[in-house]
Amino acid sequence: MAASHSTPGLIGAERQTPLWQNENVRAFALFMLSLGIFLLFWEFGAKSGWFVKGVPTATETIKEFWWWVTNPFYRNGPNDLGIGWNLLISLRRVAIGYIAASLVAVPLGIAIGISPVAFKAFNPYVQLLKPISPLAWLPLGLYLLRDSEKTGIFIIFISSIWPTLINTTFGVANVNQDYLDVSKTLGASRLRTIWKVIIPAALPNIVSGLRISMGIAWLVIVAAEMLLGTGLGYFIWNEWNNLSIPNILVAIFIIGLVGLLLDSLFAALEKFVAFGRNS
Repeated sequence: MAASHSTPGLIGAERQTPLWQNENVRAFALFMLSLGIFLLFWEFGAKSGWFVKGVPTATETIKEFWWWVTNPFYRNGPNDLGIGWNLLISLRRVAIGYIAASLVAVPLGIAIGISPVAFKAFNPYVQLLKPISPLAWLPLGLYLLRDSEKTGIFIIFISSIWPTLINTTFGVANVNQDYLDVSKTLGASRLRTIWKVIIPAALPNIVSGLRISMGIAWLVIVAAEMLLGTGLGYFIWNEWNNLSIPNILVAIFIIGLVGLLLDSLFAALEKFVAFGRNS
């Protein structure tokens, strides 16, 4: 009986999933469709007077957006800066405050997580200070520091420290006991156990906390800068004083895009450390 032969190329072609059935393609198509519907609704709604008076059309806002992103670094004095300068100012404040908070939160979270006594002693402080709005610290920061730049960094620090601290503490406290028993059996020192066992096991939780903290830091800085001067928050407030609604919308879009980029970077890092733990 003759053996049947199949052509690999034909089999591959038969099994190849049609492009329109690909999940990513369908998601992108749905996104573009919804975006198109939103922009059309915005455009015709603004032109037809469906919204309050003064709401710009989508076309006007997109034109303003293009102008700002193609002229980001113009400077007409200290109070009239391109949106690129304001973005860099906001990112600098966020970076300094966020890094300082991380350098405090991660070691402190590890110390609290490995000690039930420390957890019970410090948990009341965390639960007391965590719910306080970051902007509630603004007057106190201005009074103590007497400097708007330092106050902005202080607000970022105080607002972004809690998610990282809480997630780090949780991750360290919930390390699999079997890992600790094996480390103890092998005669590893306490410091080596922390460095080689506890931190790698808790790393996904730590990165998750860092991701949440970054989102909060980027959220808070815009509100704080409305009162501090310079930065994207001040840009929005200044454009409101000028009744320039398109420029406000441009700043909002840029804030959202930068926030999306920052979150995507941490999401990739989160996925990487989770893969490293599972591999």
